[in-house]
Amino acid sequence: MNRAAVCMLLASALVLGCAPGSGQTDTGWGALRNGDVVLFRHAEAPGIGDPPGMRLDDCSTQRNLDDTGRKQARRIGERFRERGIAVSTVLTSEWCRARDTATLAFPAIKPRVDSAFNSLFSDRSREPEQSARARALLLAWRGPGVLVVTTHQANISALTGVALASGEGVVMRSRQGALAVVGTLPTDGQ
Repeated sequence: MNRAAVCMLLASALVLGCAPGSGQTDTGWGALRNGDVVLFRHAEAPGIGDPPGMRLDDCSTQRNLDDTGRKQARRIGERFRERGIAVSTVLTSEWCRARDTATLAFPAIKPRVDSAFNSLFSDRSREPEQSARARALLLAWRGPGVLVVTTHQANISALTGVALASGEGVVMRSRQGALAVVGTLPTDGQ
């Protein structure tokens, strides 16, 4: 196969969404097991960042889940229940869209807010310290069940190097004192 053909195939794969985290891979469900961690990007909340004057104590000042996002969040939990995957703990950032994703996905579990998962989007200077705290929490997890964290794209990228669409998840496992990505969970309910 000539170089031009290879380039066309690679470009097509990227355009069609075959890259990890694109919503087209499903390597995580089969790999997911007791003691794993799943980082979910909050469900669909139209826009980028937050409006000027955003306050954590007032959801009306934030970017929030729309109808699609609420359906997406519910579907996240349904997929776990359909597969019989036990989620025992849910952590979330303080942002309303992350908390709402956690609550809608796992209504039987009270999510625990942890600032280690607060959005890094508008202040990347916090990333080293905040990611270190988040990483320590994730590395300490041993189960029982799966730990689910609803957070933000900037945080997930900082911790894993993986880019996810809204509502997608990345499955992680502790290996020799480090977190390893073992798969992704798509948003399409497959």
